[in-house]
Amino acid sequence: MIERYSRPGMKKVWADENKYNKWLDVEIAVCDSWAEVGVIPRKAIPKIKMAKCNIKRMEEIFKETRHDMTAFLGSVADSIGDESRYIHLGLTSSDVMDTATSLQLVEASDILIQDAKELTAILAQRAIEHKNTLMIGRTHGIHAEPITFGLKLALWVEEMRRNLHRLTEAKKIISVGKISGAVGTYATVTPEVEQKACRKLGLDPALISNQILQRDRHAQFITTLAILAGSLEKFAMEIRALQKTEVHEVEEPFGSGQTGSSAMPHKRNPELTERVCGLARLIRGYAVTSLENIALWHERDISHSSNERIILPDSCFAMDYILALFASVMRRLQVFPHRMKKNLELTRGLVFSQRVMLALIDKGLSRQTAYEAVQRNAMKAWKGTRGFLTLIKADKEVSSVITTAELEKLFDYKHYLQHVDDIFIRLGLTKSQWQSSIPDTVDL
Repeated sequence: MIERYSRPGMKKVWADENKYNKWLDVEIAVCDSWAEVGVIPRKAIPKIKMAKCNIKRMEEIFKETRHDMTAFLGSVADSIGDESRYIHLGLTSSDVMDTATSLQLVEASDILIQDAKELTAILAQRAIEHKNTLMIGRTHGIHAEPITFGLKLALWVEEMRRNLHRLTEAKKIISVGKISGAVGTYATVTPEVEQKACRKLGLDPALISNQILQRDRHAQFITTLAILAGSLEKFAMEIRALQKTEVHEVEEPFGSGQTGSSAMPHKRNPELTERVCGLARLIRGYAVTSLENIALWHERDISHSSNERIILPDSCFAMDYILALFASVMRRLQVFPHRMKKNLELTRGLVFSQRVMLALIDKGLSRQTAYEAVQRNAMKAWKGTRGFLTLIKADKEVSSVITTAELEKLFDYKHYLQHVDDIFIRLGLTKSQWQSSIPDTVDL
């Protein structure tokens, strides 16, 4: 597992101690439910609730049994004596393990949802800060028309809101338990006991199961993380592209004394956002494995079990880490508006080509004629040293239908800002709503 990237809260969720405590929580909830329906003596429950799992003792038993559930039950039995005969009554291993895994996934989901909310808040703050910071919009990596850096970030805010919705839905899907016996028929445990036990654990009972909870649930959870990771990779890749030396419109945090290369002292590499991209790819790989786990033989086989011990905790570790890491990057991101303005003017006015074309159409030229006239002068600007406005003014076909003053009026960056406020209002991005400070969440 990628322990290097596990933060304390998420590490605690997937620690063995928490896992076995969750197993014990399930066993106790089932015993309590059996007592409520009169199968287990009520007087046995206080003793059962005192049960403990000694992990060291469990490991000793496992060396003989080679079965983690029987080893667990042996350790628990050592802690309470005779009352242990009521523990695991009518259950199969997956009743306990799958239900406990759901409890772990719920805890992990809560952490990830909070992480995502914090990142969304930081993106919203930076979007508002740079709402009117002009920069060039690029399509295919080529200059297109002006946008603002705030609009770029506002787009990410809305995407993170969709990710939060998907995370919430994924949490619902895995917030279920299964206490239905060996193949899901309730032959040795009743639906009533399942209902009561799940309620005590804060889960819904699966409406139907076989020996396990169906793995489409877990696949939905991990593919949701993969989509979220894909969003973070998209955001991080944009920061990397804007940090290129030739562009240098933003720069991720670079600490005093930090080095970027063992050979080249001048280097300031975007290694944090590169790290986000690398771990996002890992999570996508785990999503493929989770999809493979959906199809199991008959009422279950165990082919999913071994990889789930890796993909469930690791995907949560990596997701928790890159959410926090990217939040820290965005909170301390350096933005260079003067460089954005310089890059905006690199093509000497070509960004206004569509405005000129539309003005010519408005003057009565056909779209084809207007397009050809504008493109003709745009290509000259690309290849030469004269600005687009100078060239278009000198074009007789253009000057015959539009005045110099009208042309000059078209070359105004403010035109591209006229609906920015409308977009921010539509998104609910107002300064008063997002002015609270969000603390850094990870050590860079």
